[in-house]
Amino acid sequence: MSTAAVATPPHLAHLASIDLSSYDPEQSRLMDERCILVDENDRAWGAADKKTCHLMENINKGLLHRAFSAFVFRPSDGKLLLQQRASEKITFPDMWTNTCCSHPLDDFAEEKIEEDQRGVKIAASRKLEHELGIPKSQTPIDQFQYLTRIHYLAPSNGMWGEHEVDYILFLTADVTVKPNLNEIRDYKYVSKEELQAMFDHPGMCTSTHTSSKRSSNLSLPGWLDNSFTPWFKLIARDFLFGWWDELLIRRPSASQPLQASTLQGIVDGNKVFKMV
Repeated sequence: MSTAAVATPPHLAHLASIDLSSYDPEQSRLMDERCILVDENDRAWGAADKKTCHLMENINKGLLHRAFSAFVFRPSDGKLLLQQRASEKITFPDMWTNTCCSHPLDDFAEEKIEEDQRGVKIAASRKLEHELGIPKSQTPIDQFQYLTRIHYLAPSNGMWGEHEVDYILFLTADVTVKPNLNEIRDYKYVSKEELQAMFDHPGMCTSTHTSSKRSSNLSLPGWLDNSFTPWFKLIARDFLFGWWDELLIRRPSASQPLQASTLQGIVDGNKVFKMV
């Protein structure tokens, strides 16, 4: 992938902004971080703060940024670590999703490295520590298995949304979870069958770890309709369960741990799958 910047598209020259003073102070501060702006072929052309990138008014003009979705599996039994986003999150609060979803930042030179997807892997290790308290020593960069990229658009509410080229990363690792309560409301490990049951019956999304100071009741507005982040549902619908089967099938032996590296080449990593 080229790292050469291109000119700002004319229709994106003037982008809307908004006052965040009514939101959680820490989440508002994080909205000042700068995402990497890309075109539909994932060619970087600039940067903008998260606030600008996640406003639907700007997304509707075509503003698109780079992101990653990390899936951490337990090597012994192949269960996937899920998180429930905190109520303080500005976009998609209280929803269940894959282990960690975030962005490589223009603020860090190493996270802009495109060779071997190194930048997004560095960002994934950083955010796994920030959100779930997983030490970086447990998420070595060279252990992330990049699979492919998806391009999707998803509104969160009338004001906020996502429009991303999202890198899918798998990691098999035993990790220590000490969640950041401003980021994560709850977390749990699930088997493939358990996750499918959660999708089929959203009311089954009960807490297994009380990782938040807030009550974890299921009477949240829209709970039954909006239990999961849209990107997680898209990835699960088209890719996740098949890849998960392959991860289990390709286990060297029943006595050996699962290895994400066995999935190398299972999908075209050069392609951006458009899901918008």
